[in-house]
Amino acid sequence: MDGMFGRTKKKDAAKDPAARTVTLIGKPGCHLCDDARAVIEAVCAETGARWEERDILQDEALYKEYWEQIPVVLVDGEQHTFWRVDPERLRRELGA
Repeated sequence: MDGMFGRTKKKDAAKDPAARTVTLIGKPGCHLCDDARAVIEAVCAETGARWEERDILQDEALYKEYWEQIPVVLVDGEQHTFWRVDPERLRRELGA
């Protein structure tokens, strides 16, 4: 179980980090999003994981789902965290 969200996690830890995708969901002008981006960029550079960014202002579905939580970080499409990104926890999630 993932203690933060109370759900069972997939067994992705055995995957090669380079095969993983981290998605940052945020919006322009968000200082927490800027902080999250810096952590994600650094961890992905270390691990070889891909990362992408999605703007909630450009996607109505993302806005409805996440507007109170941004920045939100997904790993392989599943919510990993929101607001603050812990680099060690992200490394562990990526299997690094």
